[in-house]
Amino acid sequence: MSASAQDFYAHLQTELAGIREAGLYKSERIISSPQGAVVRTADGREVINLCANNYLGLSSHPQVIEAAHEALRTHGYGLSSVRFICGTQDIHKTLEQRIARFLGTEDTILYAAAFDANGGLFEPLLTEQDAIISDELNHASIIDGIRLCKAKRFRYKHNDLADLEAQLQAAQAAGARFILVFTDGVFSMDGTIAQLDKIREISKRYGALLGIDECHASGFLGQTGRGTHEHRGVFGQIDIITGTLGKALGGASGGFTTGRKEVIELLRQRSRPYLFSNTVAPSIVGASIAVLDILEASTALRDKLEANTAYFREAIQAAGFEIKPGTHPIVPIMVYDAVMAQKLSARILELGVYAVGFFYPVVPKGQARIRVQLSAVHEREHLEKAVAAFAQAGRELGLIK
Repeated sequence: MSASAQDFYAHLQTELAGIREAGLYKSERIISSPQGAVVRTADGREVINLCANNYLGLSSHPQVIEAAHEALRTHGYGLSSVRFICGTQDIHKTLEQRIARFLGTEDTILYAAAFDANGGLFEPLLTEQDAIISDELNHASIIDGIRLCKAKRFRYKHNDLADLEAQLQAAQAAGARFILVFTDGVFSMDGTIAQLDKIREISKRYGALLGIDECHASGFLGQTGRGTHEHRGVFGQIDIITGTLGKALGGASGGFTTGRKEVIELLRQRSRPYLFSNTVAPSIVGASIAVLDILEASTALRDKLEANTAYFREAIQAAGFEIKPGTHPIVPIMVYDAVMAQKLSARILELGVYAVGFFYPVVPKGQARIRVQLSAVHEREHLEKAVAAFAQAGRELGLIK
């Protein structure tokens, strides 16, 4: 006899209790202010924010907010439709063209979320005759998108070029018609920047296409903020780029895929998250166009972010903490133990710093950390106070001397 609905809910309660007992329960902290260098928590306290994807500080930028207001006035609140029925406005086409220009591609397709961009990418383009080769630490949305596709699947060890080549050889040996190599441009848990120039060279040697997810790169990585492909010197040489409007590019929501016009046109015909999801809201579209105006006019914000990152990485190590090496504004402060990561996060919050502990299943077991993310809106005094709070909490918890 099948279990009852009551048994099912009891099972869920047991699962949740197990998560709590293991110290892996994720609580949502509530803020009651706009996103910024300092945010106000629900209890009224103001704390330094070190855990948003607000890399360029554009989430509350006056020019971006005003553009959102203007789009509300001129194009309404929402479209109540998908794109191909009656949900495409002139500003949607403008934004798609602007993203393509900014990232050096031919055309762009907008999605309700970057998760949808990856989820709707692979299945329309590739069949069981083809192969996808994916970095083993790629984002969950890439993994899920690949699962929906019938193409043969190969994984290479993280950032391991020799294993990438071995998987390319295996895909060829399996008789794959088309091969797509796909990697995060920047890996969100470690801040590792993919060796895209070398990956491009190896992929080209095997006749493979190359795609990247630029969610943690677009807007600030590279000399003019175009992303990982600019940073690694292969701008204009990537076949498919997916990304988000929800991080550096304004911080609201929405995603995109950009690349060759044939790719984008087929996605418009067959990509299910695009065909069956409401249009990106006009206010987000208008604000995103303003974001690109700001970034194309000056590199001041990405330059300040770069300086903030260099300062914090040096200062937090001088305080005695171990961090993952690199140059990205994602700075993982390694704690290793999940419970201790939560204790450190809780203590620094008491000291006025908002940063969250990451632990399994978000990162591998035994790799718990506090993931700090720097922003262009942080001033030196914010970062000095944050380092001091980490140092005090770290000494109290016995993490540093």
